[in-house]
Amino acid sequence: MNKRFKFGLIGKNISYSFSPKYFAEKFAQLGLKDLKYFNFDIPEIEEFPFLLYHREEEFKGLNVTIPYKESIMRYLNEIDEDAKQIGAVNTIKVTDDNRLIGYNTDHYGFQKSIEPLLKEHHKKALILGTGGASKAIAFALKKMGIEYKFVSRSVSEGNYLYSMLNKEIIEEYTIIINSSPIGTHPNINESPNIPYQFITDKHLLYDLIYNPSETKFLREGSKQGATIKNGYEMLGLQAEKSWEIWNS
Repeated sequence: MNKRFKFGLIGKNISYSFSPKYFAEKFAQLGLKDLKYFNFDIPEIEEFPFLLYHREEEFKGLNVTIPYKESIMRYLNEIDEDAKQIGAVNTIKVTDDNRLIGYNTDHYGFQKSIEPLLKEHHKKALILGTGGASKAIAFALKKMGIEYKFVSRSVSEGNYLYSMLNKEIIEEYTIIINSSPIGTHPNINESPNIPYQFITDKHLLYDLIYNPSETKFLREGSKQGATIKNGYEMLGLQAEKSWEIWNS
């Protein structure tokens, strides 16, 4: 009998997380009563090896979320080619011989969920934030042939600063993606600092946040006539992809 029954999410301050409920329901639907999915809320990534210590054979797979999608990589035995290119991992498969293999399913979930909303004029995107999730977004946009620029609070080559965003830039970049945690519950009155008054009905605003289901960022876009979408479907799609990887 396979003793591997443990799955879980590695992150920090993740009590709100979507994954445990999603997978508990999935296991129940599939009649897999022995499987369990846990939140592993750790204050520092250095604690990760201790989670597995002496218990590797109980684990089958893990998801990784903010803020560890990049720092987790040094603990893995192998990294899938896409994840290597992206520079971030959100899914770990534990093999029968306890090797840890890193994958990225964020780019898949994002691409599948945004594609139906794309119109002819959606040629350029702004990615708000520069963390692990933003790298997967950039990877997906590149695959779709959409030009992009990162927007951050600190100066780095080729990026825009939030303070640089003006009417011309907002008009040129008709897709705006929030990959930062700004606006996540409980901080629901916060939103990325962009000039919302220049957004029009030509814009598509996409927020990776799903709690609340309509962030202030999306609300402000909606007021200007933009098409809006939150990250809930993306999460479901990337969770299904993770499940596929763990069982392959």
